[in-house]
Amino acid sequence: MDFIDVIGLLTAAVAAGWVDAVVGGGGVLLIPVLLLSFPHLPPATALGTNKIAAITGTATAAYMYARRTALDRKILVPAAACAVPAGALGALSAATVPTTYFRPVIMVLLISVALFVAFKPSFGTQPLAREVTRRRRVVAVLLGGCVVGFYDGLFGPGVGTFLIISFTTLLATQFLESAAMSKVINASSNLGALLVFALQGNVLWALGLGMAVGNVTGALIGSRMALKKGSGFVRTVLVLVVVGMVTKMAFDQFA
Repeated sequence: MDFIDVIGLLTAAVAAGWVDAVVGGGGVLLIPVLLLSFPHLPPATALGTNKIAAITGTATAAYMYARRTALDRKILVPAAACAVPAGALGALSAATVPTTYFRPVIMVLLISVALFVAFKPSFGTQPLAREVTRRRRVVAVLLGGCVVGFYDGLFGPGVGTFLIISFTTLLATQFLESAAMSKVINASSNLGALLVFALQGNVLWALGLGMAVGNVTGALIGSRMALKKGSGFVRTVLVLVVVGMVTKMAFDQFA
């Protein structure tokens, strides 16, 4: 690995941390650069190594948001508790479920999300006049902690987007609050997946910790920008990141 590869990997780690802190989806940036720098690296090892950077970045973003944003612990504590084993189960299933089977479904979902957000400007940027019932809270915990947590360990692209849309819809929060909550869940599912990859020997610790430095840097910058600029900024970045993720997945699927 030469100096250019090191610079490219660190730059990608910073960019991934920034994207993860705002809306999620940084792995779509970092994993391809990691595989490009190490072309013979097994995909499972790339995923496991990326989880070190991802968990440090999302944990940093979660801490930054928690200092400035009121987080509903009645939702986050049980959802995070569910996300750890769900992420671990997803990681265990990653080797047996070909991503080509469900990548088209994820692309359709992401495109639908992007169109909905783009053509409904008020969604996520203004408080929703909606009663948050106990049933909605339970669904938010199960959907965010179990379903999306499992998906994060299994595949991953779009996790932040799905969490933000789920929390905004079910809990009537704005995008900034939803993004803050999503970081806690994402860090938890990353932890569960990382434990599995580590036990399987699919983690390059030195490389992962090096990328983690860049990821934390990007997370600090991204979370501060999101807190400063508000839900409108998060909304714009979400649409742009979704378009980028769909383009990348379409290329992987059909190229």
